[in-house]
Amino acid sequence: MPRSKKFRRARLIVIVLVVLLVAGAGYGGYRGVAAVRASFPEVDGTVKLAGLSAPVDVKRDANGIPQLYADTSEDLFRAQGYVQAQDRFWEMDVRRHITAGRLSEMFGDSQVETDSMIRTMGWRQVAQKEFDTVLGADTKKNLQAYADGVNAWLAEHPGGASASLEYSLLGVVNGDYEPEQWTPVDSVSWLKAMAWDLSGNLQEEIDRSLLAQDFGPDKIDELYPDYPFARNGTIVKTGTVNGTAYKPADGSTPAGGGTGTAAGTGTAQGAAATKAVLKDVTDRIDALPELLGRNGQGIGSNSWVVAGSHTTTGKPLLANDPHLGPGLPSVWYQMGLHCRTVSPTCQYDVSGFTFAGMPGVVIGHNKDIAWGLTNLGADVTDLFLEKVTGPETYLVDGKEEKFELRKETIKVAGGEDRTITVRTTTTGAPLISDPSTEQQNVGKYAPNGTSAPDRGTGGYGVALQWTALIPGKTMDAVFALDRAKGWEDFQKAAADFAVPAQNLIYADAKNIGYQAPGYIPVRGKGDGRYPAPGWDSAYRWKKDPVPFSALPWSLNPSSGYIVTANQAVVDASYKYALTQDWEYGTRAKEITDQIEARLKNNGKISPDDMQEMQLDNTSILAKTLVPMLLKVEIDDPYVREAQDLLKDWNYHQDADSAAAAYYNGVWRQLLTLAFGQKFPADLRAEDNCLLVREQADPTKPDSKSRIVTECGTRDPGRAQPDGGDRWTEVVRQQLEKPDSTWWTYIDSQHKEQKGLDNLLREAMTNARQELTSLLTKDVTTWSWGRLHKLELRERTLGSDDSSIASGAVHKLLNRGPYRLSGGSAAVDAAGWNAAAGYQVDWIPSMRMVVDLNDLDASRWVNVGGASGHAFHENYNDQTDVWLKGKLLTWAYSPDAVEKATKHKLTLTNG
Repeated sequence: MPRSKKFRRARLIVIVLVVLLVAGAGYGGYRGVAAVRASFPEVDGTVKLAGLSAPVDVKRDANGIPQLYADTSEDLFRAQGYVQAQDRFWEMDVRRHITAGRLSEMFGDSQVETDSMIRTMGWRQVAQKEFDTVLGADTKKNLQAYADGVNAWLAEHPGGASASLEYSLLGVVNGDYEPEQWTPVDSVSWLKAMAWDLSGNLQEEIDRSLLAQDFGPDKIDELYPDYPFARNGTIVKTGTVNGTAYKPADGSTPAGGGTGTAAGTGTAQGAAATKAVLKDVTDRIDALPELLGRNGQGIGSNSWVVAGSHTTTGKPLLANDPHLGPGLPSVWYQMGLHCRTVSPTCQYDVSGFTFAGMPGVVIGHNKDIAWGLTNLGADVTDLFLEKVTGPETYLVDGKEEKFELRKETIKVAGGEDRTITVRTTTTGAPLISDPSTEQQNVGKYAPNGTSAPDRGTGGYGVALQWTALIPGKTMDAVFALDRAKGWEDFQKAAADFAVPAQNLIYADAKNIGYQAPGYIPVRGKGDGRYPAPGWDSAYRWKKDPVPFSALPWSLNPSSGYIVTANQAVVDASYKYALTQDWEYGTRAKEITDQIEARLKNNGKISPDDMQEMQLDNTSILAKTLVPMLLKVEIDDPYVREAQDLLKDWNYHQDADSAAAAYYNGVWRQLLTLAFGQKFPADLRAEDNCLLVREQADPTKPDSKSRIVTECGTRDPGRAQPDGGDRWTEVVRQQLEKPDSTWWTYIDSQHKEQKGLDNLLREAMTNARQELTSLLTKDVTTWSWGRLHKLELRERTLGSDDSSIASGAVHKLLNRGPYRLSGGSAAVDAAGWNAAAGYQVDWIPSMRMVVDLNDLDASRWVNVGGASGHAFHENYNDQTDVWLKGKLLTWAYSPDAVEKATKHKLTLTNG
């Protein structure tokens, strides 16, 4: 994230510090090594931890993954807080400053806009309400015990080098900074960050509105085509709804669930909504830190579960690999939480993946059940255009209503405090167009229809309605999942999993299942595809969300397996509108086809099969597109040499494949020619400059049309067309229309050309030239991995390359680049944004395969490692394993954990 001007002014001091540290480590200098190692955790012997009722054992394997053993739940979570702080406190500290809108206190005035946006949304306030009024007593007790453990560690490491290398670097320019005590609300607030990065179609809502400036509804619909239900299917077969109870079409008798009729249709109101305000809101969103990955369409995950009747082990197998943004330390933290004896006073025996700063386990298994998560993609955000009539009022149904107002003071390291006023509608939607360094400029281009109020001189404001701003019980759900003993417990836990809405898959020794949870709104008018008119109360959300009992579920479907990969959950006959913006099911269809093929050919699926399927990097669209590319006549032997690479290609996007490199180069050029050239600057990348014709001004007699250079304005990582799963469906449909107007383009001579074959020829020519400049002239030396690289960057001080100092700091904190196989719409989803380049933007952030026949035979791997300390042996030790597609043995039973233990620390009361 960007750092303050004060930080940049101090770059020479930082360089000196870096040189000292590196020299010390390189030549064994005592001071350099000591400065780095001072923050490493104690992993052997005995340490006192006040408040424990009995000793807690912390057993770490060679990868530093901790397994905790305690006699009470309170002791267990107190120890979890202590151990996570040992490994990851810098990460935890930064995260809580993000979710509280307090980054400026650490990094200075460059973070004021980010803090303003998060303060406006009020993440911290909602988390506080959850803790105060919604969460259960046991959950609060666990959260407090966790906080006590963190604070016990913090008392021993009050800041500076004894806490982590990053604090030493920060201290050079912000020497007054000292971490505060951890609170339970710091943990709960992280759920808001999860929800933000997995919040559904907010960016699509904005992008459609920006596209409406240049395209009509029919063209926009071509860019957001209907989901291919017939080809790619749904997670569950859509059942029936009786009242509010969902009855599966293919599964067991209801244990609590339901569905209905057709979803409502959309509205054109707001379709051409204010370019100025949406551009401003997009800029605010782009400025927010990426904690899990880039918000919006394209980021997904895979999970699937196979019944014991179809496995070689005779018991279910469950796989999961969430696709999130890369970084160091990993977004995930592996650990086991074990009660020596499970009882009412100590209720946990669970192992899996969680987040540093949050107690419990989010994905994993206990002794009875296993579960995984993928993003459901429900539409849980809506933008509302508001007719602001004064500093404190806005218009609804022809009458003025008053905003709820609150003041927020942002403290700035090395600078003056900033105070903002947050305005919130009576529906609880904050006006997110307010937090801007410029005067509010909204509604400038919005049409004034018969139902729209006059825009006035101030224009329309934009308010955000979002389910995560409603206090929920997701933290209760996490602990309930960890304790669950069977399907009924699992469903009860899912009922509290409010945000982010996730696909939950399930397995126990005899059963497999699926449950869709989440707080999903029921709209009045409108379908959430475009910003809604806030001045018309008919568009407001209904008081109650979709009932949990009506959300889709399945138990032991006749297929014997369940696949979730962000595809549609149900078809259009379902009663409630979950979203209009599903992922398009490319990965889900490929996984399903592979399961079916294995069952047909081998009869059974093994744990090795599950692992191998996670590494499938096939480009599905290439099977359609490559034969068309090979049919195009190429006269230039220079280009034909590259075209020939595709002749014997197996469509696998291996890192060492020259054909994969060229194909993806052609794909990028195709998208640019067919779509990127035509998009408004607001959607194009900042470095994407085009020659466009500026029309004459009819109000000026001497005005003439002219050719001007117009550059994009969007952060490259969020630019369109990004080439994700939606674009595979867009192109697939347009390939069936050789005369589509999308195949009209401007060639390298700035002349207009038409026709699919011509565009494909131009794309192949441009790709040959681009890859020659990026790689070499010799196509036999090309490889996909040389283009498609992953850099693991530390998410704070390692992410800014704007100064000499930061470059030196990066060498300390970052790792890579690594050459990767895979692609955006492949099962092995090493995603990249075709509008920006080939750099990897999201990855399978972890992989796991759970064997319900023998939990000790389960497997897992993380990107990075357990430690957040840059020179610790477990900082990045799992990345090489992950790169090779391998998994680590996942010890669970006491005997297996003991056998794998390399370090043992005992925490005792003191």
